[in-house]
Amino acid sequence: MATLDIEQTRNQARALLDSRIESVTALVKSRQRINELRDQLVAAERDDKRAYVQATRDGWSADELKKLGLEPSAVKRRRTAKRSKESDQGSDQDNATSFSEG
Repeated sequence: MATLDIEQTRNQARALLDSRIESVTALVKSRQRINELRDQLVAAERDDKRAYVQATRDGWSADELKKLGLEPSAVKRRRTAKRSKESDQGSDQDNATSFSEG
């Protein structure tokens, strides 16, 4: 029967743990980057809203800005949010049906 070497076994176990730690570290870094980008997006949207308001104060009408392709971002977001909310409710109902049938 072969003799087990404690140090060799510990080193092998550490190598396995190290690879697992690397993958979870990469996941944490990815999540941190997502949070940073979300924060940047919130700030950019706030700046966009201020710039839009300033443009209207400087005499641009909403129709003129719209013709230039510059609709207020809140309107776009509201429409998108409404659409996705409606589709989410539809899929929630579909999911509820699927679960009750199964």
